[in-house]
Amino acid sequence: MKSIKTELEQLNTNLHKMIAAENPILYSAAEQLFNAGGKRIRPTILFLISKLTSKDKIISTEQKRLAEITEIIHTASLVHDDIVDNCDKRRGIKTVHTVFNNKIAVLAGDFLFAQSSWYLANLNNLDVVKTISKIITDFAEGEVQQGMTSFDSQISVEEYIEKSFYKTASLIACSCKATTILNKSDKNIQNNFYLYGKHLGLAFQIIDDILDVTGLSKDLGKPAGSDLMNGNLTAPLIFTLNKKSKLQKMIDQEFQFKNNINEAIKIIKNTNGIQKAKDIAEEHIQLAIHIIKGKYSDTNNKELLLLTYYLINRIK
Repeated sequence: MKSIKTELEQLNTNLHKMIAAENPILYSAAEQLFNAGGKRIRPTILFLISKLTSKDKIISTEQKRLAEITEIIHTASLVHDDIVDNCDKRRGIKTVHTVFNNKIAVLAGDFLFAQSSWYLANLNNLDVVKTISKIITDFAEGEVQQGMTSFDSQISVEEYIEKSFYKTASLIACSCKATTILNKSDKNIQNNFYLYGKHLGLAFQIIDDILDVTGLSKDLGKPAGSDLMNGNLTAPLIFTLNKKSKLQKMIDQEFQFKNNINEAIKIIKNTNGIQKAKDIAEEHIQLAIHIIKGKYSDTNNKELLLLTYYLINRIK
């Protein structure tokens, strides 16, 4: 995105400064994450919304800081996620608990959450603090739900969507809303962008879950089928379950045999489970697009629309 290239470059520089810690191990653990890179999708969304909802198309210092806070919160959640899922690699780089150990990784995640809270408090905006604080509660709720439904073949699509909201969509929804609060936007605009972020976040998670089945390990930066291996049953599998009793048996046995994951992926690919999951993602993308298309002229929202379409095109 050309219009925010400078802001994104500055964001990367600032993130390294913001996570500085006196303890060298804690600092290395946090550095490990930011060195793994990432697409910076969330800050990109926030910068584009900042411009779209401000009178002079300028991104304020507070909004830039909010984007940084959001990225630190997201990164902190990944550290804890990787421990829970026992994931050895993320974006092709060894995870924190693999490089150090679980104890250091837990502390590194806690440290990042603490840093984000400190910077959040320094924005001196109570409404933004309330909105962003909810994300951390939702993360915990999502992790507990995921743990409770591990290898549970009775999980419904509704439960899966609810868990996806807590784990992914809440972060995007709340940070989109907080960005508009910083622009002193009215409640309607705040709610519109909350819903935009919610639908975008749900689509994002569903697409990620499809890629876990259809993608190659080298592109994913982690082994394909990681979700299945960890008992995290996602949309493509849920839609396949009622058609294939063999898959049910493998889930009951918690994919204990070496070739089970590859076999399960093959079964899912041979049904319409992936297409059905795509349809739900597409539905949420269309709802997100409808919100911004209905409120803003095409010239102003062009980049945000392009980003929204890009997310769904990852699986086409």
